[in-house]
Amino acid sequence: MNKGLRENYSKGILGVFFIFALGLALSSCSSTKKIRKQNIEKVIATAKSYRGTPYRYGGTTRSGIDCSALIFHSYNSIGINLPRTSAEQSKVGKNVPARNLQKGDLVFFATGKSRRQVTHSGIVTEVSPRGVYFIHSSTSLGVTEDNLSTPYWNKAFRFGKRVL
Repeated sequence: MNKGLRENYSKGILGVFFIFALGLALSSCSSTKKIRKQNIEKVIATAKSYRGTPYRYGGTTRSGIDCSALIFHSYNSIGINLPRTSAEQSKVGKNVPARNLQKGDLVFFATGKSRRQVTHSGIVTEVSPRGVYFIHSSTSLGVTEDNLSTPYWNKAFRFGKRVL
């Protein structure tokens, strides 16, 4: 084979390989997004299945659950094993500003005397023009959903985290 023909052949093979690799990358990116979306929906569905469960400090069951156990069980439903307490959960994942929160993100609050100490957590269930909604285990209402923009939650909000 002469040199020019060999170079053209090599370029052709590389071109075919590049197109194949690009197609594979794009298709796997699409399926990765689909799997991520399915996982987020399962996390939220699991959390919502606890709706109405009363709050119990340290509780981990449907007879009584606290905020961090709700997150623990919801993420465990897709095989992600998070720490058991809100303070420890707040150290996992990527920081997300309030304006960039998405479904499935974790939200952390300082509801105690210290504005720096994480004492409460929830999972974002909806982001819409009406606001950012999150599910959590409230001491007064049990597992319920609230809007992040209400004065109480807006003041107590510390930060968000993305685990998925």
